[in-house]
Amino acid sequence: MQIGDVFSAFDGLSGAQVALNQAGIKFGTYYASEIDKYAIQITQKNYPKTVQLGDIRHIKGKDLGNIYLMIGGSPCKGFSFATNGRLNFAHPESKLFFEFVRLLKEIKPRYFLLENVRMANKHKKVISDYLGVEPIEINSSLQSAQSRKRLYWTNIPGVKQPEDLGIILADILEEDATEPMYSNIYGGFKEKEPREHYNKSVTIRTASGGGHIPSVTKKIDSKYWMTEKQKEFLYDETRLKKKYTAIDGDKALTMTGAYARWAGTHIQTDKKPFNKSDVRKLTPKEAERLQTLPDNYTEGVSDTQRYKMIGNGFTTLIVSHILSYMKDNPKPLKFQKQMGLL
Repeated sequence: MQIGDVFSAFDGLSGAQVALNQAGIKFGTYYASEIDKYAIQITQKNYPKTVQLGDIRHIKGKDLGNIYLMIGGSPCKGFSFATNGRLNFAHPESKLFFEFVRLLKEIKPRYFLLENVRMANKHKKVISDYLGVEPIEINSSLQSAQSRKRLYWTNIPGVKQPEDLGIILADILEEDATEPMYSNIYGGFKEKEPREHYNKSVTIRTASGGGHIPSVTKKIDSKYWMTEKQKEFLYDETRLKKKYTAIDGDKALTMTGAYARWAGTHIQTDKKPFNKSDVRKLTPKEAERLQTLPDNYTEGVSDTQRYKMIGNGFTTLIVSHILSYMKDNPKPLKFQKQMGLL
């Protein structure tokens, strides 16, 4: 499919370009509005033809010409449940939503797509009233190893929930780690105690959003962290088989996977004693995989900046799924309820 020019508001690491490519959609000039120098650096590394326009507040629709698709994920600090959503539209970043609305009116693209976090109904209603469509809620877990519920407002018609690809955490981890994942060993996520996560990662969030990069269990020798009694339990094949066969639906765990799961759960007794040498944070490459980005897409800046832009970005396969409904040039929705199509 070939479309015209694209304007991406709050472009970040340019996940929209990744999504367009994943959907097999060719496009004309790609205009990006972004102010973070590290995100811009990564965008230009991967897509050097991107036209960077800077701060959205200084962009005029008349300067862009004919735009086929306008897309963006406006800053969400004032809306997110992670920050209690108390500041809503008065927040200095969240009120940038109205810049998106302004340019939407000035540009009048054929299609638009706005992504944001789950939020209180009163805030969601304001956005829906301005955009003229209800949002579609999609969990990234359907197409990735990450549980990440997001709202998508679009006038692209007929969008339905994507299929479940069955991707789990084990599919994206590098060789030196396994389940379980812990969400709060190093602080963050506003949880009093760490939680264990199996099969799906906790939502990747930046520190400013109330969370940090989660940790996974290292693959280490049992003698350093298991008692003799625990070893007896583990190596009792009858009990092991009964306890762990088909623990992930129809897929039986390997000995290594069962072993790591059992040991990781056991050392969590009473939420202690956590030896931090037995866990490690997700690598930037693993975080990229959770967002369905290509491996090493964000390579070239510090890990801190990589995590930040990954956490702020799209799950690209979800956006790719939505954009795929532009094919065959369907008539855009006008003030219809997207939820009624699901």
